[in-house]
Amino acid sequence: MGFQSWAYSGLETGSRQVASHVVKQDKIVFVFQSALNPGNREIGEHLIKHGDGVKDIAFQVEDCDFLIKTAKERGAVVVREPWVEQDDHGKVKYAVVRTYGDTTHTLIEYLGPYEGLFLPGYKEPLFKDPLLPSLPPGGLSFIDHIVGNQPDDHMVPVSDWYQKCLLFHRFWSIDDKQIHTQYSSLRSIVVTNYEETIKMPINEPAPGKKKSQIQEYVDYNGGPGVQHIALNTTDIIQSIVNLRARGMEFLSAPDSYYLSLRRKLETAKIRVKEDLERLQELKILVDFDDKGYLLQIFTKPAQDRPTLFLEVIQRHNHFGFGAGNFKSLFEAIEKDQEARGNLTVEGQSEAFY
Repeated sequence: MGFQSWAYSGLETGSRQVASHVVKQDKIVFVFQSALNPGNREIGEHLIKHGDGVKDIAFQVEDCDFLIKTAKERGAVVVREPWVEQDDHGKVKYAVVRTYGDTTHTLIEYLGPYEGLFLPGYKEPLFKDPLLPSLPPGGLSFIDHIVGNQPDDHMVPVSDWYQKCLLFHRFWSIDDKQIHTQYSSLRSIVVTNYEETIKMPINEPAPGKKKSQIQEYVDYNGGPGVQHIALNTTDIIQSIVNLRARGMEFLSAPDSYYLSLRRKLETAKIRVKEDLERLQELKILVDFDDKGYLLQIFTKPAQDRPTLFLEVIQRHNHFGFGAGNFKSLFEAIEKDQEARGNLTVEGQSEAFY
């Protein structure tokens, strides 16, 4: 995806419990962790239950103590009370709070300027990035939003938790009357922080003729968790061309989608600047309203379980989440569900082999 090795923490840096490999692309930072010792229950049990996926979403905050105090008073489960780590480059305060399922949020407060590579305890990577044939850059800039899938009837309590415990507010919502296919449907509430720089869509399945892709996620993930991470780009066409060249695989929209799109755009108040033929060739989706539009595409699952996947998104004065494309996304995922043998009537036994 064009990320570069950025920092490392492990036995060689003094960490005795967990190895952490940090990769970075522009403002996007992923930390991959594994246990260093046998019997590490925190990582081991999470992997057994959920498989590869997102364990923690970290937020930089201005006042860690205040947020943890407020969250505790309002019923949040604090996994770890605030603590401070420091090295020669500065001090950082942390705290960890539990959100939906086994997912956590680490709150990070910089206590003055921090001039280190990443965080205290991290050093330059042990190994340089391998010498690869010349590959084009990913062109990804920042995390646009992170979606959490919930079991039925959990969406509202979870979105209320963010508003009550982390002082978020509602940004956007959609119900199953608007988002559905022949087989599955969803409800979604998006919550955001005060500055509206963090977006957290919270989804749940709605009753349908067959198992929805959200319910399939919850089943294979062993409960609620992060369904996908959306990565923003300023040039989605070039990004997808480059990512495909690097080996990324994406879900595919049928040609009928683009035929319908062209008809809708004929009477739309906005004009899509990009070449529709090129968007169709790359299978990039378009959603729009009277003020702007967005372009988006979704990867196939990033691991063996049909759980976590990624999204690439570009916005043109449009601050929604592709509601007009959810049906196309559902239909694309349902094709994969059918191939997995999981597009079944709810309650029907499933054949895995």
